[in-house]
Amino acid sequence: MPRITVNVDGTHYTDEVEPRLLLVQYLRERLGKVGTVVGCDTSNCGACTVHMDGHSVKSCSVLAVQADGHDVTTVEGLAQDGRLHPVQEAFHDNHALQCGFCTPGMIMQALDLLAEVNDPDDQQIREGMEGNLCRCTGYQNIVRAVRDASQRMQPGAGPAVEHAPEKTQSQAPVPRTPADEQVETKVTGGRQS
Repeated sequence: MPRITVNVDGTHYTDEVEPRLLLVQYLRERLGKVGTVVGCDTSNCGACTVHMDGHSVKSCSVLAVQADGHDVTTVEGLAQDGRLHPVQEAFHDNHALQCGFCTPGMIMQALDLLAEVNDPDDQQIREGMEGNLCRCTGYQNIVRAVRDASQRMQPGAGPAVEHAPEKTQSQAPVPRTPADEQVETKVTGGRQS
């Protein structure tokens, strides 16, 4: 069996995994990261969205072996020192959930969107959240929460905000290169939108 080493929510893990084990299964069944939910198993709903190296991926479409050597952040890795991340706070304060099943994936996708567009308008939010489905809310409170989160976060918030909610203005997002796009396409089968 292949051996992988992966950093999940700031902790390094080394495990032997079946070659076909999905990242979502590894996170839930091996590491107990049950905040990453299994929704559709077809990469349509976005409930399993996590970050790999600071960018959102649907963990039901990534093999655990593909995460070898990468940093993975789950919704459980966002809160620091008992304090919710600003995106989590915004979702809570704006009642951007009902059953809560889609919420972890929505939060992770919203964080990825806000890393790219620090003050999105409603249309940009709706487009940036495409691929994450909610069957309860009608989306309006989700859009409102993402807009609120953008105001709570420092301008230009990038992947580093995942582990440091109190970000200074001197920190800038990590620039993406064409090589990043190629790796992302191989890993996820195309950028989630």
